[in-house]
Amino acid sequence: MPTKKIFLSVVMPAYNEKRTILEIIKRVKAVNIPKEILIIDDGSKDGTREMLRKIKDREIRVFFNDKNRGKSYSVRRGIREARGNIIIIQDADLEYDPRDYPKLVSPIASGKSKVVYGSRFPNPKDRPSLFNKYFIGNRVLTLMANILYNAKITDEPTCYKVFDAKVLKSLDLKSNRFEFCPEVTAKVRKKGYKIIEIPIKYYPRTVEEGKKINWKDGIEAIWTLLKYRFID
Repeated sequence: MPTKKIFLSVVMPAYNEKRTILEIIKRVKAVNIPKEILIIDDGSKDGTREMLRKIKDREIRVFFNDKNRGKSYSVRRGIREARGNIIIIQDADLEYDPRDYPKLVSPIASGKSKVVYGSRFPNPKDRPSLFNKYFIGNRVLTLMANILYNAKITDEPTCYKVFDAKVLKSLDLKSNRFEFCPEVTAKVRKKGYKIIEIPIKYYPRTVEEGKKINWKDGIEAIWTLLKYRFID
């Protein structure tokens, strides 16, 4: 099947990422794919906002939320503004490696799939223990996605989610905080789209290093998967 021309929209929500924002922008820009980078600052108070205001780059568009509205709100704003035919979600920290972009967009560019997830734990032996407090939510959410939506995936909460732009823009997404991942998984599966997984590199950071998600967000994500199983 022929490969279609790619223009990638990289949607990057950011909140208090002064330590990493310029480095992740540098790494994304280094990827040799025609693209735009959409950075949505969610009311940062650590100087991130001021750093972003200084950026003058035709490949980058920066948006500023009027106040802290939530990561998923920022992702939805980026999706609305995206001009590319493929959209990827990129965190503003350094946990994920943009050098994985080519293999992640390839199944969509070739017409093999409309939805691709980057899996941090594709091999059973590498999956975190259920006793690992940082990853128990991963195991629970992945299991629920497979049971409730027959997703057949290994890493539901991965940041690296890639979509045919028309498919993603057609979804009625409503989440504001950290529910984007379970909501979009639920809605693409309910529309019948198969999720292809590609192994990716992953460099986890700790709460002390700036990780923001907590157990309350995990409960909300679980509720989101349950809720959308029974409503639109």
